[in-house]
Amino acid sequence: MLIINIIIFMIYTDFFKLIKRRIVFSIARKHSKNMAQLFFEYGAMSSGKSIEILKVAHNYESQGRKVLLMTPIMDTRAGVGVVASRIGLSREAVAVQPEDDLYHLIKGMKDDHLAVVLIDEAQFLAAKQVDQLAYVVDHLNIPVMTFGLKQDAFNHLFEGSKRLIELADKLEEMKTICSFCGKKATTQLRIVDGKPQREGAQVFIGGDEAYIPTCRHHWFKPDLDKITEMFLVK
Repeated sequence: MLIINIIIFMIYTDFFKLIKRRIVFSIARKHSKNMAQLFFEYGAMSSGKSIEILKVAHNYESQGRKVLLMTPIMDTRAGVGVVASRIGLSREAVAVQPEDDLYHLIKGMKDDHLAVVLIDEAQFLAAKQVDQLAYVVDHLNIPVMTFGLKQDAFNHLFEGSKRLIELADKLEEMKTICSFCGKKATTQLRIVDGKPQREGAQVFIGGDEAYIPTCRHHWFKPDLDKITEMFLVK
């Protein structure tokens, strides 16, 4: 009889432990769904990053949710404080200075019930500003989605991109194709006066006329005849 009672006690103990674990797991899972995250979506030139951020902003706002759209002041292709896509869509954004404290800037807008912070050309952010965005996520519980290049035209990580790779909760690559072979592009080649550039300033704002997406192979060995056709025949 004693053995039976011990067995019954062990069964009930294991049963209640299982129920407790399931309750704890359910609470943790529900809590994690409500936690904001830091996202970094990166891709080579012409991978659709700007059109994607504009689409995300539209989706939030169509549901009546407040969006804060930002872009570093160094990106002046369409004007200061403007997010613009190559297909002609654009909208105004908050221009971010290199010395701006993004945590305090966003914290000051928290009462506006921000649903999300969206940042274009995030590669131009300072490392400390990426840290500040992580604070926004962790302490203000506001999701932050950043979009930008991973590396420069010489295959070196940008300061902002490097820090985002280190801190982001989720990384996602946006894909485009190599201008020479049609395979997936992983970087971009800078073209000046119809010639590939292997050195120079990291920040050199251009557009289709200044950069072309390439795979690694064609970054090292670009088709010079095709470059001439693309840039000098126009």
